[in-house]
Amino acid sequence: MNWFFIALISAVLSAASAISQKKILFSLSALEFSFFVSLFNILLSIPFFFAFDIGSISPESIAILFIKSIMGALAFYNVMLALKNLDISGALPLLVLTPGFVALFAYLFGLELLSIIQISGMFLLLAGTYLLEMKPKQALIEPFKIFSKSANYHYIGFALILFTASSILDKVLLGKYKMPPNAFMAFQQVFYGIVIGAVYLFSSKIKHNSLNSFDKKIWFWIILIAVLTVGYRYTQIKAIKIAPVSLVLSVKRISVFIAVVIGGRLFNEKNLFRKALATAIMVAGAIMIMEEG
Repeated sequence: MNWFFIALISAVLSAASAISQKKILFSLSALEFSFFVSLFNILLSIPFFFAFDIGSISPESIAILFIKSIMGALAFYNVMLALKNLDISGALPLLVLTPGFVALFAYLFGLELLSIIQISGMFLLLAGTYLLEMKPKQALIEPFKIFSKSANYHYIGFALILFTASSILDKVLLGKYKMPPNAFMAFQQVFYGIVIGAVYLFSSKIKHNSLNSFDKKIWFWIILIAVLTVGYRYTQIKAIKIAPVSLVLSVKRISVFIAVVIGGRLFNEKNLFRKALATAIMVAGAIMIMEEG
């Protein structure tokens, strides 16, 4: 199948997953949800272990994948913390800033130069962020000051840093180490479960429930999100294996716009048109940065 359609499938599944996550986070804590969905992700990933030759996987690639999975699991948890407390139309668009972070850090560390198109893309990211957080009768710099005031935006900021490092390791594993997508998925889900499980089991701040304590609706949402999560992660990896990561992620960013528009309407969020417009501007900026990268 063409990489574009695989990446598009990943985008649609990712959007559906984000909307479902917001739905269940009304009933569960972010950590509790992250733990139980990671358990189902492991179960759904078992078939992947029978689809590759274990002898073809180097110890170095497993070690890198474990480090990448720690960052990915913690990033996922931080996004869930933000998503629980913020509107889906306010939290998700900020994740589009990831390509800007990657390009900026690459420039600051002397790894890459910034083109005019990339710089223009960064300005679009800033403009979209400003429009996203803008409120009537605010001071000009107030939309940006909110990031230093709110813990929920700190979660997003931490997740952005982790996603930036994680996206670089994705390409290293699939490119330099040529790790098969099936092996990538299988081990990553197990490592995610180990990391989130350790955080959950040693947490003293929440009540530790069993699946028996959940009603059937919560069961349904956990299983659905696990299926969607495994689906969008696997299709993204398959697309990256075929095409440049920048092109795949450009298509994948569409998921944010879909989730903002549909999720915002489902949850009756305010100022949805402005937030959708801001998201579209940010997605355009991210695509400009990635197309040049």
